[in-house]
Amino acid sequence: MKALFCLLQGCLLLFVFMVLPMHAVQADGWYWLSSDSKYSKYFDPSSVVVSHKAATGHGDVATEIAAWTKTAYSYEGAQETIENYGLNYLLPDPSKLSYSLAEVIINPQNRTIQYAKEDFYDPQGQVIWSKVDGRVKEVTSQQFDESFYDAIVDQVFGAGETQRAAAKDRWLTLWEDTAVDGSQTHVTADTTTMRMKGENMVVWEWAEYKDADGNVTQIAFMKKHVNLPQGTERTVQADIWTPAQGWQDAGDSLDGSYRMLAADTPEYQGLLHLREYAEADSSWIHRYAIW
Repeated sequence: MKALFCLLQGCLLLFVFMVLPMHAVQADGWYWLSSDSKYSKYFDPSSVVVSHKAATGHGDVATEIAAWTKTAYSYEGAQETIENYGLNYLLPDPSKLSYSLAEVIINPQNRTIQYAKEDFYDPQGQVIWSKVDGRVKEVTSQQFDESFYDAIVDQVFGAGETQRAAAKDRWLTLWEDTAVDGSQTHVTADTTTMRMKGENMVVWEWAEYKDADGNVTQIAFMKKHVNLPQGTERTVQADIWTPAQGWQDAGDSLDGSYRMLAADTPEYQGLLHLREYAEADSSWIHRYAIW
């Protein structure tokens, strides 16, 4: 019965958040970012500070940003969080976890976020558990923290991270190919992750492989460095999904070397699309650049 009550309460809160416009909910300085059946996410704009800068030819550029975020949990969200943090011994009852506050450190040039400090609270506002010095992770479409990252970086730069993440053309089709046996490959690039470091474009790509009957046989989510002038690329990080094994880290299988993209391959068409995007949206891919 307690679980059912918490579920109904979470659904009611979700309805309230969904019918109000973005950033319309403000309480004690917290601005609402998003809600689903598990989590409601907020950040405090007044807490956003630039903690480090780099001097460049176009002025000082923020290289480290600190801010505070808040996450409110439904029963299911609390249960998932407790499992992810291994806190079952401390919190066997998910209804005892209400929300958490976190100080995050962001590096916009590398698109990373770190939880420097996290405090987890019960419904009475008492701290249950705390954690410091969380791992540094890169923000992608698969990360829980994307809306936090976007809002905080936009608070400093106003370059449109939040809008780009929600844009209909966020994913750029790079290339498609159908083999003789009918199997298909479809590769897209996440434009939110695109940024230039010298001649290299850093970008995350999503590749789907299907058999002749249209069944997905594999998905590859890959971070690549693409040298646009030279027409070479290397994969620096990859997660692979298959129906049998689910998601697996494929990092150990990567040699990290660049390979040439031959002009007669489908991958070369993807290179051409990236070059076109870089030329058309130069300001976007060079945002926050310090090199």
